[in-house]
Amino acid sequence: MRNPYELSAGLRYTRAKRRNHFISFISLASMLGIAVGVTALITVLSVMNGFERELRTRILGMASHATISAFHGALEDWRSVAEAASKNPEVTGVAPYVEGEGMVKAGGELSGTLLRGVLPDEEVKVSDIGGNMKAGSLDALQPGAFRIILGYELAQSLGVTLGDSVDLMIPQASVTPAGVLPRFRRFEVAGIFRVGMYEFDRGLVLIHLADAQALLRMGGDVSGVRLKLDDMFQAPRVSRDVAASLPGMYYVSDWTRSHANFFRAVRTEKMVMFIILSLIVGVAAFNIVSTLVMVVQDKQADIAILRTLGATPRSIMAIFMVQGSVIGLVGTLLGVAGGVALALNVEALVPLLERLTGHQFLSPDVYYISDLPSQLEMSDVIRIAALSLALGLFSTLYPAWRASRIQPAEALRYE
Repeated sequence: MRNPYELSAGLRYTRAKRRNHFISFISLASMLGIAVGVTALITVLSVMNGFERELRTRILGMASHATISAFHGALEDWRSVAEAASKNPEVTGVAPYVEGEGMVKAGGELSGTLLRGVLPDEEVKVSDIGGNMKAGSLDALQPGAFRIILGYELAQSLGVTLGDSVDLMIPQASVTPAGVLPRFRRFEVAGIFRVGMYEFDRGLVLIHLADAQALLRMGGDVSGVRLKLDDMFQAPRVSRDVAASLPGMYYVSDWTRSHANFFRAVRTEKMVMFIILSLIVGVAAFNIVSTLVMVVQDKQADIAILRTLGATPRSIMAIFMVQGSVIGLVGTLLGVAGGVALALNVEALVPLLERLTGHQFLSPDVYYISDLPSQLEMSDVIRIAALSLALGLFSTLYPAWRASRIQPAEALRYE
């Protein structure tokens, strides 16, 4: 735009009450379409960000950033491995563990579970289990006491609470005079934890490391050593560095391998949702094209008069680009305001809707997370707003070009 009149004329066309109310309706529909699309994009991407954050927090709150285990069988010299790992400045916590599979039985209820033997004083250094105890304490696990800590959903399924007894069976047989029988031991429920993730709340039990070693006949060996790092995103590099500093061969794993599918799926879904919801903005942009084409048809006489007064084709094109861009700008601003407001309040709105409808949207036995988290990121807002403005500007090019091609004599012939 070289002259101010092009901007003022474009804004005047946008504000003016048109004789053709159908054109005004399409303009309003285009504006609202862009606003709805931008709102949906910001809200959905914020929810996807929240899901990724919650998955990462809850999974890595119970799992480990990295693990070191023997290449074959149990880890015998775990103390030297733990000492060597703790010397790395990027390792903030080290804890041994024993892991196996088992079945928990209480009354007539039976459930398969993952068994983990831990040292309570060391486990709090590598996981958030201590801060997620609903009843009891992790310190209640004592060697030889045969006490067990259950997940909340598992305890509900078995119908047990603190002080109750459960039978823990493992898939190893014992030869007795009565024949070959599965090995089991009665444990006292000493605690119940709830991390808000069904996989752990329903399928994990904790016992003392010494009890797990005795039950699985591992002697003084362990399954491996769990590491917590200062920066979990450096887990592949740090775990390799630790393993390289150890003599012998060890199997090293980290969360990017064991749980990569979850985060990869979230990122893929986020990208797909961005593409799909961008189509809403694209449809609204096509409405801007329709609106401007009809406006150009309606304003042919005005365009001809401007041309006879000396307006250049470029100036005519700029006038209608201003008009279309204003529609896109207003729609984008409304959408950004609505999307930011909705993304910041979605965690409070969803429980309200669940209470009003009496229906839980995210059932904990189906989804990994039973609530709807949201994390608004400014980079997403800027990217979405830029996309919306670009589509709005792009949609003005063809109608504005058509307007610049109108010949004054042809337009005024039948006036």
